[in-house]
Amino acid sequence: MAQPGFWDRADAARQTVEEVKRLTRWVQPFTELRRRADHALELAELLEHESDEGIEKELADEAAAIALGVEDLSLRTMLQGPEDALDALVTIHPGAGGTESQDWAEMLMRMYTRWAERRGFTVEILDLLAGEEAGLKSVSLEIGGQYAYGFLKAEKGVHRLVRISPFDSQARRHTSFASVFVYPVVDDTIEIDLRDEDIRMDVFRASGAGGQHVNKTSSAVRLTHIPTNIVVSCQQERSQHKNKATALKMLKAALYQRALEEQEKKRAVIEATKTDNSWGNQIRSYVFQPYTMVNDHRTELKVGDVQRVMNGDIDPFIEAYLKKFGGSAR
Repeated sequence: MAQPGFWDRADAARQTVEEVKRLTRWVQPFTELRRRADHALELAELLEHESDEGIEKELADEAAAIALGVEDLSLRTMLQGPEDALDALVTIHPGAGGTESQDWAEMLMRMYTRWAERRGFTVEILDLLAGEEAGLKSVSLEIGGQYAYGFLKAEKGVHRLVRISPFDSQARRHTSFASVFVYPVVDDTIEIDLRDEDIRMDVFRASGAGGQHVNKTSSAVRLTHIPTNIVVSCQQERSQHKNKATALKMLKAALYQRALEEQEKKRAVIEATKTDNSWGNQIRSYVFQPYTMVNDHRTELKVGDVQRVMNGDIDPFIEAYLKKFGGSAR
């Protein structure tokens, strides 16, 4: 890339840069694992000559870290799609059920936020419509990090909650649903044909937090892609221009995902995890009462500690999904 004339051919240069990035994502973790393995071997040699509790603990910690690294690389081998390494756009919509399902949608938002924080990923709220009493009516999150989409594509579908509702004065058990959709965030290297005449833009006053500015100016933006009837909105920024730019990025992501799904249909790839508010087709159930259990209906993986899952520990479900379906499902 440092050679003279490298950037003269912009398209070829961009492809080379992307290829370098792709290879680096593999080389760096492998190099780090090799370094840790060499260090562990040195510690093991020291223990052969003398017994030391500190060295033993350090060796155990290194072995655990190496095992996690190997597992992570193993999972990445299942993420070979061109979009798997991209950031993820996650949208959550509550099902029928009013406040109870809206509260469930907010609980899911918190779960994915905690999961992202565990991995050191970034989370940005692009659009959020709060519920009237509690919870939320919809939310769009951009989660940034290596293979964010590749991991989170396992979460697409309907999520079912069973619990004693805190909003029921008679303390009855309720079942609630929320749908989760996950799209790859399209970067500038992916061409999506967006014609101005195919987009209708509406502006409106944002709701929720933001002070007098939010209430008095029409800074929120809603974009409708007329040929597909895909609608996205953004109201998180004070600037209408910034909200429009973010909404365009969200629209490109949704159109890219649509194009991927059309390709898969042509190849007869089953979209078992993509649902459209069909509440009887849940992918996972979260039971708080009368017992605690999270059950993934696609992989049959069951975890008894529901609070741990709600605090963001969803990697076992993602890993089970990738091991069963690999990179074939989007």
